[in-house]
Amino acid sequence: MTETHTVGVTGAAGYIGSRVTADLLDAGHDVVAVDDFSAAKVDSIPGVDVVDADVCDADVLREQFADVDAVFHLAAMTHVGDCEDRPADAFDVNVRGTETVAWFCRERGLPLVFPCSMAIVGDPVETPVTASHPRGPANFYGRTKKMSEDDIHDLAPGSFPAHVYMKSNLYGNHAVGGERVGKRTVINIFVEKALAGDALTVHEPGTQARDFVHVEDVASAYLLSLDELVGADPGARTLPLASGETLSILGLAELVQRVAAEELGRDVDIELVENPRSGAEPSDDLVVDTDDARDAIGFDAERTVEGTVREMLRANAGSDAAGDAEGGD
Repeated sequence: MTETHTVGVTGAAGYIGSRVTADLLDAGHDVVAVDDFSAAKVDSIPGVDVVDADVCDADVLREQFADVDAVFHLAAMTHVGDCEDRPADAFDVNVRGTETVAWFCRERGLPLVFPCSMAIVGDPVETPVTASHPRGPANFYGRTKKMSEDDIHDLAPGSFPAHVYMKSNLYGNHAVGGERVGKRTVINIFVEKALAGDALTVHEPGTQARDFVHVEDVASAYLLSLDELVGADPGARTLPLASGETLSILGLAELVQRVAAEELGRDVDIELVENPRSGAEPSDDLVVDTDDARDAIGFDAERTVEGTVREMLRANAGSDAAGDAEGGD
């Protein structure tokens, strides 16, 4: 990177947004950071003021992002269960909010990067999953992301360049201003349970494979897209964003069990339990093609699941926490 820019980031206080914002600042870019703090993971980010703002309000968006060169739209309602329970709110935030941001980019001709989700695929009909895979989301969260993908592809031609990320399963922690930032993703939960000496709970059958990608790797993709999109021709492109590291949930539990024994000298049990949301998630393996993102923006994941699990166990030995997984941004 040789050129710096001013980047508007929505959802800047979130799990991915805070990492993206910090990385932009570290790279010498200026950032206009906004978040409504409804699901914030940090209160502040060193080097920038995070403005409390609702990006569904077009006037607020125009005011805050008046001088930006590109927009990273990460604000979203991401918990699968919340989207099922509150579909009207999920539609307002995930669909109307994205339409507002995309229309603003259309007005200004500004590059846009938007995190979609592998949830738009549903049950895969072919593997590896590519950007052209048929869409068939199995839950309302996935449907809101599919609608947002469609909106960006409909609005971008002739007006602004955009990348839409089909993210695979996120994991890992990061730190902003010395503050640990994490999320209730399955790998994080398994590590926390292992630290607490609790059994690793796996929803039956646990054998379907998923691609897992670290939050820091995902954040790095935004800076790669920024270099590609500023000055690029208008039009949207969807890119699968994955590591190529595929594990079943049961296999993941067994990995954490093994590493916990090696690092902590502790035996951790694994319990298979009935899936409370049977049918709401893909039932087949989700192996993801990584060539498109590599070719388009030079993206290659650097973090591995085992290496990260080992680091987390070493760094957090003695802490205890547990909870329910959530997906999304």
